[in-house]
Amino acid sequence: MSEGAKPYGLLAEFDTPAALMHAAEKVRDAGYRQWDVFTPYPVHGMDKAMGLKNSRVGWFSFLGGSTGFAVGNLMIWFMNRFDYPIPVGGKPLFSPFSAFPVAYELTILLGAFGALLGMLILNRLPRLHHPLLKHGRFKLATHDKFFLVIETADAKYQPEQTRQLLEAAGSARLEWVED
Repeated sequence: MSEGAKPYGLLAEFDTPAALMHAAEKVRDAGYRQWDVFTPYPVHGMDKAMGLKNSRVGWFSFLGGSTGFAVGNLMIWFMNRFDYPIPVGGKPLFSPFSAFPVAYELTILLGAFGALLGMLILNRLPRLHHPLLKHGRFKLATHDKFFLVIETADAKYQPEQTRQLLEAAGSARLEWVED
């Protein structure tokens, strides 16, 4: 590493998705928490190899959709009851059937916004800079190479032990990444 540069992590390069999957299982079993893999295409089974749980984005979408449904019904009720009541022919001032189109559309709209905002929040986006993007070989992650990076911020990170773990996992190339 160069003088004065803050270390980000250790980047391991693999030639095949099977080798990367094997390495991911080893890193997961070793107890590391702050690490990630980068592949040119989705690799079936990688979530399980990394020990990832189900995404929480669905909860954001559910909360947004529920809010949209409630706001749609409340809006129609308020307009029919207080804002502009039209008492005609003994019809009720509020009916869920008349409020359904508005509530349905707001459910979809706010559910989509909830999913988008949830994804952005959980992925900590927008992130205008990432240390891996200035690393020379990392651009191969979009072509034909597979990468695994273990961050120095991980509580279990020890430079030599981490290097030995990735070498034992079959890494074709190991490099330090600076922030």
